[in-house]
Amino acid sequence: MVANRAQAILTLPLIGAGGEPVSLRGTLRSHGLAWLPPNDLAKDGRTLRTTIQTGDATARTIELFEAAPGTLGISIGGRAPAANVSAAVVASVRAMLALDDDLSPFYRNLGADAEFAFVHEAGIGRFLRSPTAFEDVIRTICTTNCAWSATERMNAAFVEHLGIRAERAPAAGWQGRTFPSPAAMADAPEAFYREIARAGYRGAYFRTLAGMVAGGEIDLESWRAAPRGELPDAELEKRLLALPGVGPYAAAHTMMLFGRTSRLILDSWTRPRYAKLRGKKKIADRTIARHFKPYGDHAGLAFWLYLWKERHLCD
Repeated sequence: MVANRAQAILTLPLIGAGGEPVSLRGTLRSHGLAWLPPNDLAKDGRTLRTTIQTGDATARTIELFEAAPGTLGISIGGRAPAANVSAAVVASVRAMLALDDDLSPFYRNLGADAEFAFVHEAGIGRFLRSPTAFEDVIRTICTTNCAWSATERMNAAFVEHLGIRAERAPAAGWQGRTFPSPAAMADAPEAFYREIARAGYRGAYFRTLAGMVAGGEIDLESWRAAPRGELPDAELEKRLLALPGVGPYAAAHTMMLFGRTSRLILDSWTRPRYAKLRGKKKIADRTIARHFKPYGDHAGLAFWLYLWKERHLCD
């Protein structure tokens, strides 16, 4: 890590744990949650501005960009950051970009597969994560059984009304605020979820899940950090499915955000999208699973990249 105190700029190498290259743009544009508050993703997908918590009640707005080929730049808003603030920012960014994951086995598995040549050549394959596992789970639940506009509304309400305001942030609106903590969401009254976030039936799920995390009943951060050898995919999936508001789709999506890419995310967008790409009207789930079975623990990642190939190559 290199810091430029005058400009509050930090830099990190865009390299994964296995020495593989990391595409910043490919990661920032890896899935739809990247566009939700508190994130503000540039139209070209090359710069991300977001606000993260850096202490018990403090936050900073940061901007991620490619400072030079293969080098990540992190601009920190507000006054010059103290060492502990810089460390907190770096830890959050490493988690968000999955820089401590090793995708080299996945790239080796792709081998000479021409269908996925764009992946390993460009360092694509990481999912943009939230700074915390709790945020990943809540934001995923926000995508279930609703239009995208409802997902945006709920996230914006959470951030604007329950998030921590960063230094020099606007007085109104969601920009410059963090995603709320479990305690903040647990303490929010039912009326907030019903009248402001308009979360519908999810309101009870959000409050219950937030209370479970805030009260120490479950530790989502340890679930996300645990290696597969300590917490097998089947057990992680079982734990996620036991959470309020989490079904098969949400469990698979959350696992992907946690770096567990064995499960296919099958929903009302991925199924027809896959069928269209294959020139069919409809394809059974078992047939889709059979197509990607050769990719083993990365079957879900291969499936997702297949669906998003045009976005990575053409936009």
